[in-house]
Amino acid sequence: MLLSSAFRPVPFCDLPGWREDDQTLAFEAFRRSAFRVLEKPYRTGSLGVDCAAFDPAYAEARASASVDNSAARSFFEWHFTPCLVAPSSGADHGFVTGFYEPEADASPVRTEKFRFPLYARPVDLVDIDDANRPDGLDPYLAFGRKTPDGNVEYYDRGEIERGALAGRGLEFAWLEDPVDVFFIHVQGAARLRMPDGSVRRVTYAAKSGQRFTGPGRILADLGEIPLADVTMQSIRAWFRAHPERIDEILWQNRSFIFFREAAVDDPALGPVAAAKVPLTPGRSVAVDRLLHTFGTPFFIVAPELTAFEGKPFRRLMIAQDTGSAIVGAARGDLFAGCGDAAGEIAGVVRSAADFYALVPNPLVAGHAR
Repeated sequence: MLLSSAFRPVPFCDLPGWREDDQTLAFEAFRRSAFRVLEKPYRTGSLGVDCAAFDPAYAEARASASVDNSAARSFFEWHFTPCLVAPSSGADHGFVTGFYEPEADASPVRTEKFRFPLYARPVDLVDIDDANRPDGLDPYLAFGRKTPDGNVEYYDRGEIERGALAGRGLEFAWLEDPVDVFFIHVQGAARLRMPDGSVRRVTYAAKSGQRFTGPGRILADLGEIPLADVTMQSIRAWFRAHPERIDEILWQNRSFIFFREAAVDDPALGPVAAAKVPLTPGRSVAVDRLLHTFGTPFFIVAPELTAFEGKPFRRLMIAQDTGSAIVGAARGDLFAGCGDAAGEIAGVVRSAADFYALVPNPLVAGHAR
């Protein structure tokens, strides 16, 4: 597979802030992917960054138990060539948003206080592909409902919350606030504080399959919140002021997420995500997995984004997750970490950004080491 023309090689000295960035945590994130590919290589994205081309870098990363910032930077400069990524839309710049792992109080059983559930994956939810897709089923749908008459579209958010799955025993954790439940769906994971003091992590297991429709866009289209002011914080504030309209707005997002429990092996790291490694706060990024290859380092420059450190964002990130709203070559979702403080950061990240993919040297035409 040839490397896409969407990548334009540039020297490291052209990356704004490259030498000021401490890349130690990025190296550690990359190293986790290096061990993961021993179990199963990542799928190569359609832009042509071949997973196999990472092998020399992965081998060296696995052999390096720990490195300092200077060694981390030298590692990336030795194995990779920066390539400016052209936005798919033809825009001048790419775009970044943020995500995080929420924390919330919860109960393992329904109570008067905790009334809004998270659901485990139903047994009649099936993966849909070309082999079992019935005629007429929306080609977007990657999940469906198995019935005696064949596969059909699965119940959507409104149908499930009105009782379509009642009586199956799929509810395994209950929360106090339906808006908290929704944002856990959006983030795809959470840490739940249980009444006995334990902390349980839940993470994505499957989804109903319909397209995601964000409440921010809905509220902006209704004239309730100016589009420029849409953040997680402004959406939450609107729901607090209009609790009687929560279902009206959220049911327009037909996509519904199912969860499973997962261990909290390292409290400093996030959940295991699509690349099958735990996310590193401030160093893992979700990308369009159809275009990009997990494990790819991206140096992301977003001069107007200051939420992370109070200074312009110029940071090396590792592609280790994806999301239905993350579409395009220069589109990313930055993992901010866990808990309320991370949520305050992630909720305001909506910034133009330039993406520099660090492409393995053998894939770059004319490269000579």
